[in-house]
Parts: sequence; structure tokens; C-alpha cells
Amino acid sequence: MQTECVECGAELTVPEDVMQGEILPCPECGADLEVITVAPLVVELAPTEMEDWGE
Repeated sequence: MQTECVECGAELTVPEDVMQGEILPCPECGADLEVITVAPLVVELAPTEMEDWGE
């Protein structure tokens, strides 16, 4: 399957067995992309997790 990085526009080849919620790195810019839906294939930038440092 093919899609496009939402950050840099690079063409991504996604494995056929990809699952919703999976995080994929963009090979061009390194952005983490989350699979939102599989059919149709939709990816968005993955949310960044904030460190709580024990707070």
C-alpha cells in the first residue's frame, strides 16, 4: 500500500498487514505517523507524549 507523509509529502510504502493505531516512521523526514484507518489508508502525525517527570 502507498500513502504520503503528512509532514514532508514523501511517498511511503506501508506493509499490507499494517494495523490501525500502528506508528510508522517516515524514511525521509523521520516524523512518526499514526495509522488512523486502514481502509482507506489514512495516516496523521502521531501525538507526542510529554514526560511527566514523576509529577
